[in-house]
Amino acid sequence: MLFVSAAMWAAVAIRHGHTQITFGPVEIFCGAFTVFASAIIFLRLGLYRAVIRFMGQQAIWAVITAVSYSTLVLAASVFLTQAAVPRAMPFIYWGVALLLVGGSRLTVRAWYQARLRAKSRNVIIYGAGESGRQLVTALHHGEQYRVVAFVDDDPLLQHSVINGLQVARPEDVKRLINEHNITQVLLAIPSASADRRREIINSLVGLPVHVRTVPRINELVSGRASVNQIQDVDLDDLLGRDPVPPHPELIDRCITDKVVMVTGAGGSIGSELCRQILTSGPRELLLLDNSEFALYQIERELRELKRVTGSSVDVIALLGTVQNQARLETIYRTFGVQTVYHAAAYKHVPMVEYNVAEGVANNVFGTWYAAEAARKALVETFVLISTDKAVRPTNVMGASKRFAEMVLQSLAERESGTRFCMVRFGNVLGSSGSVVPLFREQIAKGGPVTVTHPEVSRYFMSIQEAAQLVLQAGAMGTGGDVFVLDMGEPVKIVDLAKRMIRLSGYEMRMDQHAQDHIQIEFIGLRPGEKLREELLLGSNVTGTGHPMIMRAEEEGLSYKQMNRYLLELIEYCDTMDCAGITSVLTAAVSGFSRHETRHDHVWCKQGRAGRVTLAKPKVPAAAAVSNVQELFPDKL
Repeated sequence: MLFVSAAMWAAVAIRHGHTQITFGPVEIFCGAFTVFASAIIFLRLGLYRAVIRFMGQQAIWAVITAVSYSTLVLAASVFLTQAAVPRAMPFIYWGVALLLVGGSRLTVRAWYQARLRAKSRNVIIYGAGESGRQLVTALHHGEQYRVVAFVDDDPLLQHSVINGLQVARPEDVKRLINEHNITQVLLAIPSASADRRREIINSLVGLPVHVRTVPRINELVSGRASVNQIQDVDLDDLLGRDPVPPHPELIDRCITDKVVMVTGAGGSIGSELCRQILTSGPRELLLLDNSEFALYQIERELRELKRVTGSSVDVIALLGTVQNQARLETIYRTFGVQTVYHAAAYKHVPMVEYNVAEGVANNVFGTWYAAEAARKALVETFVLISTDKAVRPTNVMGASKRFAEMVLQSLAERESGTRFCMVRFGNVLGSSGSVVPLFREQIAKGGPVTVTHPEVSRYFMSIQEAAQLVLQAGAMGTGGDVFVLDMGEPVKIVDLAKRMIRLSGYEMRMDQHAQDHIQIEFIGLRPGEKLREELLLGSNVTGTGHPMIMRAEEEGLSYKQMNRYLLELIEYCDTMDCAGITSVLTAAVSGFSRHETRHDHVWCKQGRAGRVTLAKPKVPAAAAVSNVQELFPDKL
């Protein structure tokens, strides 16, 4: 209330033109009453609660209102008591009090913002639409960013001023970066088409700025994200391909009003399948995973998605392994499962190379047990998630996935009420173990970014598009079908690394001394890795009703041949005989070459120790099948 007292004294002094002023008892009473009443007014209007550094237009109006009420109180007290003060004094008081009360707050706010500007990073917002305006408002309340300007390609907005910021042309970006030491460009164009986003990102590649973005429009509309949740550029934009809109009738055919189960539900592919299945209205959605933490995470996420979307689908989390056929069959029968998406597998190439027996047990026998249990429980549709590494494989993981495909092909020969099919595609951007999160982590640490070989290339697809196509392909299967997704053109890994480095605001370097540069280091191909992947064993491929899904005509094994190979594999897995496992895979899988060097940790350790008798671990034959003769009736 010091400012109120000072304002009254200053008002009288200004009116009289001097500071030698004496007040009588009546005048002192009027002043004291005004100070007391003003304190109550300021308190009720929230002036003491407002955080000065966040003071905006609403707070300024509150100051004007409070000072106006205080002036009315002063004028009323002077009039009622006939105090000996000039009649113009209340009007002068209003201006002085407003200057002192409001000006002091604005001064503190300006001082605080000046300190923030010294510490914050200068950024440009690309997009002056509604999202851009919301973003600049949100950033003004933070300490991390200082928005210098908008950039927009709409001629009607260019050269205008929005939220106090100039709207520049796209051609001015480089100049703005140089003049204002811009460190980041924030894309606020959530509703832009994929082509337009790609054009904008390509125009920014090579500039010394980190390019980031607000979430896509579908994430904003669904409530999964807000406009101020700035993130790195979408993986779809890095991929450089346009996803084809899904065919809803294909997605719904195996899902809507059906009991659907996803194995490996906590993994990258499995969890995305679950998200998309939930939105298609199944009667029940069963999640199976052997990782308690992964299962907990996806169940919690789906329950939150249910809350946001208002879905009434029952989501049931089930701990279990696909190597336990008895439990799988019990689950199928108990819940009346109609559709199974089998995503449970070990997919990391070097990891399976170092753990051959367990990798084959999970990928081959896990598929066999899940499919055989589905056949016995009369599940309608069983879809295997496969990989391009199954084509002429050079590693155990790829060979095991091709063997799993042939398991389903052999089962499809038998009279059964279950439709078996498999969907084969390449690398999924952003999945666990993929290069994109690895590169981002390495860039955040300042490098180096590690690439196995300058010529290594891979097919890529976003995880959302891959899951959509899997759901659609599953509806097309007639029995034993191998579906191949159109992955577009292969992408060189080193080009992907360079693009990510540039979008992070760095340049590449080959030495270790240049500043603001990230080094790319070539570390050599890992065990079982090859330079280029393929999607087809041959050229015998036909189209389907979807432009991105093809049907491959590939030879498999007869049911009797498959039984023989499975019997051999189950014995070699029991004894952890990697040489035996490799020999079976070589004989059964077309194009798979026997390893000259074996990398399995246990196998190598036992060989060095000179052991003759191998320990018998708990592997699928013992853990999942109580009666091997029931599983292989043709051979035993």
